[in-house]
Amino acid sequence: MKKVEIIGGGIAGLALAARLDPGTFDVTVYEQRPQLPTVGTTLAMWTKAQDALAELGILGAARSRGAIIKTGALRAPSGAPMLSMEGEGLMGISRPELLRLLDSAVPETVTRVTQRVDHLPSDTWLTVGADGVNSVVRRRCWGESSAARATPFLAVRGVVPGTPSTHDIGEYWGRGEIFGLAPAGGGSNWYASFRSDLGPDKVDVPEALDVTRARYAHYSPAVRKVLAAASPETSLAQRIWTTPPLRRYARGNVVLVGDAAHAMTPNLGRGACEALVDAVTLGGLLNTLPMEDALAAYGRKRLRRTQQLRVASSLMGTIALAQGMQPWRDALLTQAGKRVSKRREKAQEGVQPSK
Repeated sequence: MKKVEIIGGGIAGLALAARLDPGTFDVTVYEQRPQLPTVGTTLAMWTKAQDALAELGILGAARSRGAIIKTGALRAPSGAPMLSMEGEGLMGISRPELLRLLDSAVPETVTRVTQRVDHLPSDTWLTVGADGVNSVVRRRCWGESSAARATPFLAVRGVVPGTPSTHDIGEYWGRGEIFGLAPAGGGSNWYASFRSDLGPDKVDVPEALDVTRARYAHYSPAVRKVLAAASPETSLAQRIWTTPPLRRYARGNVVLVGDAAHAMTPNLGRGACEALVDAVTLGGLLNTLPMEDALAAYGRKRLRRTQQLRVASSLMGTIALAQGMQPWRDALLTQAGKRVSKRREKAQEGVQPSK
């Protein structure tokens, strides 16, 4: 049996533990939390992430407990749509629910250890850093220059009762701030991001909610209604952190997955998706190839794509949270939205849109 120690029992860590062949690997998962979280917002599952869930045998359960997101829009603070978006096939599922499903897919042979890991194990066949943006594994093996970096932005998010109207779903872009609203399995998932001095480490949730309500007081009635219903018990507030670029995700018998490898701003909604794909890809390769070959193939499959998404997410955040260029940005989005609408109308009429 090959001894694999997974540092971190979040999305990537649990998915990898579930994917590794229990007949080949002696797996231990270290997680400092004594239990799974009960509060968390909705995560968007794109096609590749749903394929990963299918490989783990839990896609059906995820779909039954999630919500299908078919439409949405980039909106002005008033709620007026600037650019409509089609999200056919996009699934939303709450982070706690996803973690519960992943946890249920982990074989009983996997050892669980509840403790924080500050030093890397020395007697293991493979050590996996699945310990998030502030990864101890990454800092120990890639050096302090790989330490996470705090952005100027705060993320405040939560879930409230009631399903949002299709006319309100989407992301609202203001001056240096965004607000998102989407269905969440019988409720409404919301999130806000803006510059703030709160934190950067421990952020007081009630204080963050008060700041958020004041910040978005001029937004549409739908936004104000959601924030009025938000409570500290069903909300989270934290500084947004990112990781610097890495040239490789494996060194010797140590490999990184998920946010430990490529933590990105949430503007593309791809962090959880890519963590899942990382884990399932790595697990499948380790099941079939020698370790050196498996880690090399993992790098080829995942490094360029995830680093590109990390950069793209940062660029999208820069545009979404623009301050001085907001009027020009909104004018361009509105114009683009009109062109997209015309193309859709022509397509529905059976007319080939011109380039």
